[in-house]
Amino acid sequence: MPEVIKSQNINFEDTPIKPNHYQTGGIEVFDYMKAKMTEEQFEGFCIGNVIKYTSRYHHKNGIEDLKKAQRYLDVLIDFKVSSNG
Repeated sequence: MPEVIKSQNINFEDTPIKPNHYQTGGIEVFDYMKAKMTEEQFEGFCIGNVIKYTSRYHHKNGIEDLKKAQRYLDVLIDFKVSSNG
């Protein structure tokens, strides 16, 4: 049986929508992903997460999930505006 990993106590000093641990290593995760993915892949990643968070908000984290969906949508909008697409 696999060993169970206990969850860490992560300090979300700024917000759970944009937690500090997503910037570990000196780069924002979204910036890294944009650098590694094609435009189509990054767009699909964002849309997939919007769908995920809006689909589950009634059953899991409520308003927090809606805010996460909004964050992914905002990132996608900024990406599309900056790439003129």
